[in-house]
Amino acid sequence: MNVGFLLFPGIQPLDLIGPFDVLAGLPEVSLCLLAPELEPVQASRGLWLRPDTLFGACPALDVLCVPGGAGIEAVMADDRYLEFIRAQAPGLRYLSSVCTGALALGAAGLLRGRRVTTHWAYQHLLVAFGAVAVEQRVVRDAELITGGGVTAGIDFALVLVAELFGTERAQRLQLALEYAPAPPFASGHPAEAPPAIVQLQRAAVQGAVDQRAAAVARAAARVGQRAQPC
Repeated sequence: MNVGFLLFPGIQPLDLIGPFDVLAGLPEVSLCLLAPELEPVQASRGLWLRPDTLFGACPALDVLCVPGGAGIEAVMADDRYLEFIRAQAPGLRYLSSVCTGALALGAAGLLRGRRVTTHWAYQHLLVAFGAVAVEQRVVRDAELITGGGVTAGIDFALVLVAELFGTERAQRLQLALEYAPAPPFASGHPAEAPPAIVQLQRAAVQGAVDQRAAAVARAAARVGQRAQPC
């Protein structure tokens, strides 16, 4: 079984590494890091990552996952990535994303009418692509599986493993990874964090939200143009 992850400059490392590590525990799965070029890319936190498979040399994929990160805005405007996603989608068992990777799926024109999730700060942007935003860690809509912000990539991968190989395999992997979240603070989501903390964090990311909203508007306009008859 072939699972591919898109790789791009500015990727959020944990969006990729979390689900990659879960799936790497399955001998039946072959993983590849996909990009239009094989040059190393720098992630949003400074980590360097190296693609291992060119788009043009991609094997037939069962699953394609699009992580998120600061670089997702460039991906939404890059026809190399969008055309690759669109070309792969019909033959996949599952199309998926983690965090703001969902916005790239929207930019590829694949979210209209679909139930989707992403990072809490950007969920409202999904509606520009005709998606139905759902505030959950993992959302499945037929062959589309999307994970919420960053750490939800682990949850997404375990859900995917259960779909592909059964609940027992997923539970064994979760145990092997000792994935038993017990965060030191109840502040991982706006619904549970203290209001003052939520206000501070919203203010801290407002510039990024505004910038991404502009990128989404441009991408949504392009999707609308593609959908119009010639």
